[in-house]
Amino acid sequence: MSTVTLISKSEQRRTRRAIIVMTIMGVLIITAFVISMNTGFIKLTPLDVFKTLFGYGTAKQELILFDFRLPRIVISVLIGAGFAVSGCVMQGLFRNPLADPGLLGINAGAGLMVILYISFFRDNQMASPFFMPMLAFGGAALTALLIYTLSYKRYHGLLPTRMILVGVAVQAGISALMIVLSLALDPNDYQLVQVWLVGNIYGTNWKFVLAALPWILLLIPYVMYKSRTMNVLNLGEQMATGLGSPVEKDRMKLLAAAVGLAATCVAVGGGISFVGLIGPHLARRLVGPTHQILVPASALAGALLVIVSDTLARWAFQPSEIPTGIVIAVIGAPYFLYLLSRSK
Repeated sequence: MSTVTLISKSEQRRTRRAIIVMTIMGVLIITAFVISMNTGFIKLTPLDVFKTLFGYGTAKQELILFDFRLPRIVISVLIGAGFAVSGCVMQGLFRNPLADPGLLGINAGAGLMVILYISFFRDNQMASPFFMPMLAFGGAALTALLIYTLSYKRYHGLLPTRMILVGVAVQAGISALMIVLSLALDPNDYQLVQVWLVGNIYGTNWKFVLAALPWILLLIPYVMYKSRTMNVLNLGEQMATGLGSPVEKDRMKLLAAAVGLAATCVAVGGGISFVGLIGPHLARRLVGPTHQILVPASALAGALLVIVSDTLARWAFQPSEIPTGIVIAVIGAPYFLYLLSRSK
C-alpha cells in the first residue's frame, strides 16, 4: 500500500472523527439551550416553554421567555463562539498555546472604552448597543497594536514569551485605570461597571443580539475562509514566506478579525476571560490542529462553555445570581495553570 493511500485514509479518519465530535457538541449546545430556557428563579416547565414558543403561553410566560431568557441564551452562544475563534486565531498567529484575548489585555482595552462610554455618553443618543462594538473595537485595536509593537523584535519577529509578559503588564495597567475611572461614577453606574468587569451577560434584550450578530456572522466565516492561510503561518515566517504567503499582510488581517470578535463579545458580555483559551485547546485535543476543522470546532466548544456556565450562574444560588465570568474563571484558572506548567 502506497504512502499516499495511507495518508488519505488517515485524513479520512480524522475528518470522520471531527464530524462526529462537532455533531456531539452541536447536540450538547441544543440540550443546554433547552435546559437554559427552563432555568431561572421563576419556574417554567418544558411544557410551558413549548406552549409559549408556539404562542399559547400566558403574557407573563412570554415576557420571561422572549424578553429575558432567549436573548441572553442567544448572546451566550454568540460570545462563546466569538471569544473561542478569537483565541484560536491568536494562538495560531503567534504560535503560542497561552494566547487569549483576555490574558493578552485585548479584552481590557475594549473594556476601557466601554467604561468611558458608560461614564460620559450613557445619556447621549450615540450611547446605544449598536455603537458599543465599534467603540470597543477601537480600544481593543489600540491595545493589540501596543502589544504587537512591544513584543516584536527586529530580526527575531514576534517573541511568544515576551508577548505574554507584555500582555499581562498591559492588562494590569488598563485594569488599574478602569478601577480609578469606576470610582468616579455614581452608585448605579458603579454597580453596573463592577458587575460588567467580572463578566456578566447583562445585555438581556434583542438590541444586544442584533448589535453583536452582524459582527459574528461576518468575522467567523472570514476566519474560516482564511484557515488555510493560518496553516501556512503555523509553519513559521521563513517557511510561509518561501511558500509565497504575504506574512505580515495576512497576519494583520487575521489579527484585525480576532480583535473585532473579542471587542464585540466584550461589548455585550463584559470582561469574560479564559473562553478564548479553553475553547481552542479543547477543540484541538478533539479534532487536531488543522484550522479548516479547528476553527468551527473552537466556535462550538466556546459556545457550549459559555451557555453551560451562564446556566449554572443562574441556577446555582437561586434566587441570587452570580456573574457568568466567575463560573468560567473557576473552570479556566486551574486549566491555565495546568497549561502553564506543561509549556516549555
